[in-house]
This record gives sequence, structure tokens and C-alpha cells, in this order.
Amino acid sequence: MKKYIAYLFVFLFSLSVATGSNAEDLSVLKVGATAGPHAEILEFLKDRLKDRGIDLQVYSFNDYITPNAALDQGDLDANSYQHGLFMNTQNQDRGYRLVSVAKTVVCPMGFYSKKIDDVDDLREGAKVSVPNDPANVGRALALLEEKGFIKLADGVGYRASVLDVVENPKGIKFVEIEAPQLPRVLDDVDMGAVNVNYAVEAGLSPLEDAILLEDPETSPFANIIAAREDNRDDRRIELLTEVYHSDETRKFILDRFKGSFVPAW
Repeated sequence: MKKYIAYLFVFLFSLSVATGSNAEDLSVLKVGATAGPHAEILEFLKDRLKDRGIDLQVYSFNDYITPNAALDQGDLDANSYQHGLFMNTQNQDRGYRLVSVAKTVVCPMGFYSKKIDDVDDLREGAKVSVPNDPANVGRALALLEEKGFIKLADGVGYRASVLDVVENPKGIKFVEIEAPQLPRVLDDVDMGAVNVNYAVEAGLSPLEDAILLEDPETSPFANIIAAREDNRDDRRIELLTEVYHSDETRKFILDRFKGSFVPAW
């Protein structure tokens, strides 16, 4: 009997140790992000992923190139900082085989006005300010085309400039301005496009003040979680997406970033 009790004690002790070990044995997931909001959102997810058996390790970078290089080389399991157009360009230029597995947030470009409250009230011959740099003017013009104010030449897409406007029924007069100055010229135009970072710096809320705003769910500039072709179906990345796409994370993003980052799912 004593021998049986001794064996039983050893068995229960071993089971206890094994159970405790499994509880501590989390599956590591290495995810890169640019320092700032993208990394901050991932840090928010850590405890929630721990409850799902994932040890999320966040690696912050201060440039846009290294996170993709590290992912391609296998030093990271995923990254979260870029939009799909940027990733596709990197794939073409550098031979990466990266894929998008989920949308995260979008920094929406919007049009603002101090003269009208509704974009449909834009008058004939209105003065409209847009960024003067190639990276952003096409984005602003595409938003105007989507609204039906203008038509761009076929095939130019987001590479468009004001010279690519082929139909302009309202006779809009475009004023090209350096992006940091866009909030300052709103007094002088009927409405103007403003990049989200400069809008927030000027006290404008994209969600409350913009009279025309990119749709976060359809914008091609939505940021993404990127993985490699060979690990896109990794269960750990699927869990990362599930937790990212939760109502709790949506609330955190909206409360923390006040419309400068908007959930894109």
C-alpha cells in the first residue's frame, strides 16, 4: 500500500510539473514593425496573444527597408508597418516573396474645408489644394475621381499628376502646395487635401472634420500584416490576425490615435 501511494505521489508530481511546463511553453512569434504606432499596437496585443499560447516578440525598426529584408531572410515571422503597394514594389525590386495576410490600419487622406460643410456643395471653378509631391498628389486626385469630380487618364492610377486630369466638369482650379503647408492654405481655397499627420498636427480630426475621406476598408493604402509565401498559413499568424481584428483592438486604435489611424477591417 505504501509502495502504491509512493508511485501515485510521483505520478501526480510529474503530471503537475508537466502541466506547469506546458503552460509556460508559449510558441514564439517574431513580428517587426516601425517604431511608433505600429509597434505600439503590437505591444497592446501581447497579453491577449499570451492567452492564446503565443509569445509575441516585437522588433522595432527606424526605417522601411529592414523589416522586409528581415522577414524575407527568415529572421522575422511577419511584419506590420506597410501597405500592399509598397510591399509589391519591394517584391519587384528586391526579389522578395512576401504576401499580405491581413489588413490592419489606414492613415486616411482627406479633404478639409473652412468654407463648406458638405463636399457636394463644392462650387463651379472652386480652388482645391493638393500636395505637390508625386507620392501624394495621385492619391488626392484618385479620391476626387472616385467622388466623380474629375476623370484621370487611363492607366495612370496613383501615379497621376494634375496634368493627367482629362475631364473636369466643375472647372476645378488645382493649387499644388508642399504637404506640410496644406493645413495653412485652407483659408485661401474652397477645400484642400491634407495628409493625415499634418491634419492631426493642425488639430483636425480625419473622422470628424474631413468632408471627403478615403474609405479605410477599400483604400489600397491600408497597412497590412505581411508574411512569406512559405509561412502565410502559419497558425501563429492566424491567431495574430484574429486578435488584431478584435473589437478590443479596434477600440484601442480609435481611442489612442484619434482618427490618425483607422481600423481597415
